[in-house]
Formats: sequence, structure tokens, C-alpha cells
Amino acid sequence: MKKLGIDIGGANTKIASSDGAVCELYYVPLWRETKLPTVLKNISEKHNPSHVGVVMTGELADCYEDKASGVTGIMDIVRDSFDCEIDFLDQRGNFVKHAQNPASLAAANWMASASFIARKMENCLFVDMGSTTSDIIPVKNGKVVAHNTDTQRLANSELLYQGILRTNIAALLDSVAISPGNCLVASELFATSADAYLLLSDIDEDAYTCETADGHGKSEKEAARRLARVVCADLNEIDMADVRKIAVAVKNRQKERLAEAISELCHKHDINTVLAAGLGEFDQNSCEELGIECISLADKWSQDISKVFPAYAVANLLE
Repeated sequence: MKKLGIDIGGANTKIASSDGAVCELYYVPLWRETKLPTVLKNISEKHNPSHVGVVMTGELADCYEDKASGVTGIMDIVRDSFDCEIDFLDQRGNFVKHAQNPASLAAANWMASASFIARKMENCLFVDMGSTTSDIIPVKNGKVVAHNTDTQRLANSELLYQGILRTNIAALLDSVAISPGNCLVASELFATSADAYLLLSDIDEDAYTCETADGHGKSEKEAARRLARVVCADLNEIDMADVRKIAVAVKNRQKERLAEAISELCHKHDINTVLAAGLGEFDQNSCEELGIECISLADKWSQDISKVFPAYAVANLLE
């Protein structure tokens, strides 16, 4: 019987035990006919936890009318799935069993991570680049000093809506320089950031956990075909060197955005250390170029823990 942390996002559900022996990630897109009840019941039967701590961001999925209905819907699924003690973490880092104000539980997974980190490091910028978003959370004098809601964090560079896997390339690039010239990008969901990182060998097919933009496979050739389509081309119209230029432009643009936010928040809070976590932890060049120390959470804990860190953090906060 273990204490188990669960992070229920719009696309991925992550679980971890407080000792890190359990670290699992499931692709569960809530906006479709969700399999979340089945997945959570299977987790309950497999691990038989004595106590579950839950954080969520899935309430923002557009299958829900608003965040409040999303929060209550997810809470109901969790309660139906586990026959043990259940606590939910809110945006201020407090555990509650029932939510008088459901909105206070919305998008709280970053608070789990940052609250746990604040017990380990006095001053740092916690940067968690996941499949969909990047959290950039200041910890100062052992306290989390970020804003609470996603809207507030977006307005203060503490949340970037870009990730390693699911970001639409048309949301990152307006144009790209390839052999035919500086080519405008088609405003369609032809390819995602996962295609770029797969082609650049930063991730492999196993790490490409989300669905593809065209519903086809995850080989390098299929990723290249999707990337070519971003400029309305087939692979017989532009060569692989140009396709790689598109992939590199995607990676560079994400790195630029991340570096801008890191620089702004480090300056604002007088912080000179970044703790990097998540699927995108491999790209630490932004910090090096800014002259900021970067500590790998995977080196400090493990790669598996880094990928599911909010779940691991909430499991430990239960202790």
C-alpha cells in the first residue's frame, strides 16, 4: 500500500509514488471520449494505494463548459476510481478533500512541483517543459512567488503555451528560410513540435506519446512529410536539408521564447539558478547562453521522475 501522486492533464495522466519506484505516464486526451475512468481504475487495481494526492490541469479541456465543471467532473472520476483516502492540491499548495470553490483546484500541478522544490532549494527558477506547456516558476527564500491562475501566469511569463510534443508549428513560426526563399507557413495543423524533435533525434518514437497531426505513423520519414506540408510541399518538392531547416527553426523559436521568459524572471526575482525538468529538459542551452547555472532534475533525482515530476511532488507532499 503506497501513497500515490496523480497529475491529470488534458492530454496526459501521470502517476508516481513518493519513493519514485512508480513513475508512469498515460496518454489520455480528455477532449475525446475519455478513457480516464478506465485508466484510473486500472491504476487503482494495479497499485492499491492507501492514499492518493491529485493535481490537475485537465479541467481546461474544451469538452468541459468551464473550469468549475471540469474540476468537479475530474474529482468525481477520481472518487469513483479509488477506494482510499483522497486529497486534492489547490493553487495555494493546500490539500483539500472537497472544493467549495472548484476554480481553486484548476491548473495546480505546477504548485505541487514548486512547493516540493521550495523545500529543497532556497532560490531557483523551476522550469518544467512538458508535452504541451512550459512552467517557469520562481522560488525565492524557500517560497513559491508565482501568480495563481493560468491567465495571470501567461501575463507574467510564468507559463508558456509551448511544449516538446503537441505544439502546432504554425503557432511558432510565421515563416521559415528554405531554398525557395523565406517561405510563409501555412496556418493549419499539419505538423507539431514532436515531428521537429523526432527528426532532430532529440526524442525517439517511444517518447512521441501523443497522436500525430495526420493520424499516421511516427517514423522519421512520416515526420518529415508532415514538416514539409507546413510549407505546402511534398518531399519530392523540397529536399531533406530544407525539412531539417524547418525542424531547426522550430527548436530555435521555442528556445528563444524560453530564454526570454527565463531572463525576465531571473532578473525580476534576482535568481541565477534554473532547475530544469520535464520532457524538454534535454535543451539546457538557453541557460548556458544567458550565463545562468542550470541544474538537471534528472541528474538530481532521475529521468523517469523528471518526466512525471508534478505527480512525484504531490506524492511527497502527502508525506
